[in-house]
Amino acid sequence: MGTPAMPLSSPHTPVGSLPVQRPPLVRRHRWDGLRCESRLVRAASPPLRPLLLIGGAFQNKETWGRCEKLLLRNMDVFTVDPPGWGTADPLPARQSVDVLADAVCHILDESGLRQVNVVGGSYGSAIAYRIAQRHPERVGRMVLVGTMAAIPEHSRESMERALAFLDVGRMDEYAHAAVDILMNPERLDVITNGSRVRRFLLRRLTALTEAEAVQVSSNTRRLLHHAELDTSVRVPAPTLTVTGEHDAFTTPAQCRRMAVACGKGWFAEVAESDHMLFLERPTEIIDLVTRFLADEPLHGLPYCTRVEQLSSSSLPAPRADGPRPGGRAG
Repeated sequence: MGTPAMPLSSPHTPVGSLPVQRPPLVRRHRWDGLRCESRLVRAASPPLRPLLLIGGAFQNKETWGRCEKLLLRNMDVFTVDPPGWGTADPLPARQSVDVLADAVCHILDESGLRQVNVVGGSYGSAIAYRIAQRHPERVGRMVLVGTMAAIPEHSRESMERALAFLDVGRMDEYAHAAVDILMNPERLDVITNGSRVRRFLLRRLTALTEAEAVQVSSNTRRLLHHAELDTSVRVPAPTLTVTGEHDAFTTPAQCRRMAVACGKGWFAEVAESDHMLFLERPTEIIDLVTRFLADEPLHGLPYCTRVEQLSSSSLPAPRADGPRPGGRAG
């Protein structure tokens, strides 16, 4: 791998030794009659191209916190509320992930961003993947964190059960059911910051507003009812898929298969973590993301249990935790 033209700033660099970034620019957009928003924060002297950051079902454009601060040491950060997220209008469950991918590209156009690097987390990884397939000229390099092509049956049943609680307003039961999907309850003691992250998520989901509950319900049903991602069409952008070693939702085997499906795929497994990598190990995941976006070597990182560069010949026979034929989108 090569070396960027300007030196990178490590996530471990003391904050006080770095220039302060500019105030964020928040813009409103419309896509197919629906209100959306974007947030652009410019770095002081970024060596890397701007980063489009697409979060999961419970994130919005303002909730990246420490991860955003670490990313801003090396790149501009562009976050979005597409339809169904944050301050945007709800998106009916019948609309596919393709609609979200096209909406995000429209937001990029109106913001004057032609080509970006892309990081998609969890639900956002499906949007990022479809952007790279449908609009390949927009994506330089891509990282998919906690991704899969289809939801396996055991997760489908758990998600339906959580939705049943949400639909009748039993928020405490909904929060526990949802967090048990996102975090591996059997390995909480070996997950970095596991107990703290679990408490945070339980508080967050118990306190969903009525509007947020509608968004979460529609977005979850979209995952359950639409066809799985078409991985037969290669993604031309160099792509890294990442998951935690204890992730029971988007398992290492599922994420690895997504890397194989990309034309230039890498897979990394992060130690002592599961699905909520951005909350559990923010410094490490941002270091990994930055290294990949800068085309730097990934082997030998102390926080990774495994790093592989993959090709189609690396794909093993299907396993029980992988996508099943006729499965649904993830």
